[in-house]
Order: sequence, then structure tokens, then C-alpha cells
Amino acid sequence: MGRVTAVPIPQPRAETAADATRRRAGRSLGAALLLGAAGSAVVLIASGQTWAEGSAVVAGGNVSLDAGGRDVTGVPAALAVVGLAALVAVFAVRTAGRLLVSALLALSGAGATLAALIGASDSAALDDKAARTTGDTAATIGALTHTAWPYVTAAGGLLILLAGLLALRYGAHWPTMSGRYERDGTPRAPRTPRPAKATAPAVDPDRPEDIWKALDRGEDPTR
Repeated sequence: MGRVTAVPIPQPRAETAADATRRRAGRSLGAALLLGAAGSAVVLIASGQTWAEGSAVVAGGNVSLDAGGRDVTGVPAALAVVGLAALVAVFAVRTAGRLLVSALLALSGAGATLAALIGASDSAALDDKAARTTGDTAATIGALTHTAWPYVTAAGGLLILLAGLLALRYGAHWPTMSGRYERDGTPRAPRTPRPAKATAPAVDPDRPEDIWKALDRGEDPTR
């Protein structure tokens, strides 16, 4: 019988520390983009909803009033825009700049959350509406109720905060904007003008030497 030679079976390559880091960075990148974009959208939408409702007494009757989130405070919506811009800017900067932008992203989320929670029990916006409606600066709102939208806004701010924390932790391993789209500030060399075409000398039909020169150049001396 012939001799049987064992064929080695290739073993799967063990995951290195660099591979694990790249894998975690890829996952964190996707999560940060999702959390940041979703959080900004939630804050912008929820801050435009009704946060508080009540009534004011006008000429012996009650007038229903309501206050939207941006009537109470415009901070969450403004910080959501800042956070969204910071999320995009993370990929345009490197090293220390990326760290600063990531911190700005996290602070935007924290600020939006805090402002929404403070505004959840605020009645000043409705009191102002009551004063304008009744013409009495001392008028206040009655039957005051608050909706759940401030807490939805705060939840959106928390999503932005989580995106910022992921950027602070893993942002150093995220890809950067391609260098071919960036300008290094080097002035471009001036464009060299093309040399003008030489004008063929006029051919005098009465001069035989001009006719022969035109024929040598491949021109028709009779034109």
C-alpha cells in the first residue's frame, strides 16, 4: 500500500489586539452615529410640542392656554443643533481637535437633558401668556398640567450624551476625512499659457523662392 500523507488543515487566524480594537471602533462608530442623529431628531421634535397647559380667567370666563417647549426654553433645541454639528465635525478633525469636538458633543447632550428636566415643571411661560391675554401683569395660570414631552426631550439629550461618550472613548480609532478633500494651504503654481501658433509668412506668387519655401512647409502657394 502506498504511503498516506496527512494534509494539514489550516486553522483560523487568532484575533489580535489590533483586530479587536478595530472591531470595537467600528461598532462604536455605528452606535455613535445612530445615537447622535436619533437624539438630535428627538430633541428637535419633542421641544416643539406642548409642554404645559392651563387656563386663565378673562372677563369672568376661563381661557385655555398652552406653552410649547421652545416657549419654556430654547436651550435643548439649540444644543441639539450644536450636537449634530459636532457629530459631523468629529470626522473632520484629528487628535486633540477630535477630543474637543467629542467633549462638545457630550456636553451638548448633557445640557439639553438638564434644560429639559428643569423646564418640565416650569410655569413662567404660561404665566406670561396669561398676563398678555388678560392684560393683567399679576395674572397667573390656573389648572396647570404638564405633559410628558419634556421628559422625551431629556431622553433625546441622553442619547446625544451617549454618542459623545462613545466618541471620547473610541474616537481616536475612528477614520478621518480623506486627505484628498482637504487643502493644505499650499498656493497652486500659476498656469503656464500655451504658446501662440506661429503665423505662416505671406507667399508672394511673383517670388519663386517664396513658392518653394511654401511647398517645403506643405502649404498650397496658390491660396
